[in-house]
Amino acid sequence: MKNLIRKASEAIYRSKLTLALTGAGISVESGIPDFRSAEGLWAKYDPSEYASIQAFRRDPEKIWDMLRDMDQLVSKAQPNAAHLGMGEMERIGFLHYIITQNVDNLHQEGGAKNVIEYHGNSSTLSCLWCGKHYRAEEKRNETIPRCQCGKVLKPNVVFFGEDIPPEALDHSFQLASSAEVLLIVGTSAAVSPANTIPSIAKSRGAILIEVNMEKTHLTSSLTDIFLEGKAGETIPALVSELKRYRDNPISA
Repeated sequence: MKNLIRKASEAIYRSKLTLALTGAGISVESGIPDFRSAEGLWAKYDPSEYASIQAFRRDPEKIWDMLRDMDQLVSKAQPNAAHLGMGEMERIGFLHYIITQNVDNLHQEGGAKNVIEYHGNSSTLSCLWCGKHYRAEEKRNETIPRCQCGKVLKPNVVFFGEDIPPEALDHSFQLASSAEVLLIVGTSAAVSPANTIPSIAKSRGAILIEVNMEKTHLTSSLTDIFLEGKAGETIPALVSELKRYRDNPISA
């Protein structure tokens, strides 16, 4: 494993543009189960009934039964060593953008600034009718958060039936086309459109470094370096090695 960490760190050190693609797995260590896992939200709430924009518009009070459970998980979560490590990688110049499928705001709380969010962010709420915005914490004491206009508020996350923000898609595709290293953390990248990022980057010559608890479909098809294990252990190890290279530069 040490040799793989060293090999991955050297690739990142030499890269002029390094991206990260993250998913639910990176936040499991912060106490947020993957929605699709046995302990996740979809085990309790049928996503076809609770997670579509049509369902929200039809009966937003009902959908807040699920959203309250989601908020309880996310609001208590703190960035773990992987989030903090990626924030540090950005700060010292070795990670340029994070493309995340998560809505928990933990990358930002971990210190990252250049975060592209595919599925939005649960830390803010909006009114679909008048457009007013609120911080989620302002409304946390309300069982059904309402706008000043009286309508039920919606968290700024992408529901089924809603489009991924076009600016997030366009920017991530442009970056993937130019990346020299793509770090894939806590995701199998099986869900569209995030599943296109690894193949775009690979087709343009990027080195793909995968950090996951177990092998995925990417491991044997696109991944160049597979770092098996917890992101909360692997990312700090990469950061330590990168700092060593920074302080003792390696030859080109």
